[in-house]
Amino acid sequence: MKLKEIIKCLNLNCKVLCEDPNLDIDIEFAIASDLMSDILATAKPGELLLTGLVHNSVIRTCEITGINAVIFVRNKKPPDETIKLAKNCKIPVLLTDLTMFETCGILFSKGLKGIHIERAD
Repeated sequence: MKLKEIIKCLNLNCKVLCEDPNLDIDIEFAIASDLMSDILATAKPGELLLTGLVHNSVIRTCEITGINAVIFVRNKKPPDETIKLAKNCKIPVLLTDLTMFETCGILFSKGLKGIHIERAD
């Protein structure tokens, strides 16, 4: 699914926060967390990150893991410095007023998959 399709068809009330982002990015998987340590341990390139954490560390985590885009949930607007960093890193940043649970449910219902984590027993 293209990022622009996520914005258009998922009723997320998304606002694009970066100027001139690439909305033709393919998104196949999503990951949701406010713990960047969990994202660093499990994320895969090409994912969409959903989070309520709005610090620069979110963008740096995306840069390290290859995450393609971020949706900030619960109407949590990142500071201008974070948006500027995202623009410099070419990572589209979106904002929705929906909760993380609602956003994940909508994305899942539209066919976006979560990642599968192997458990060590």
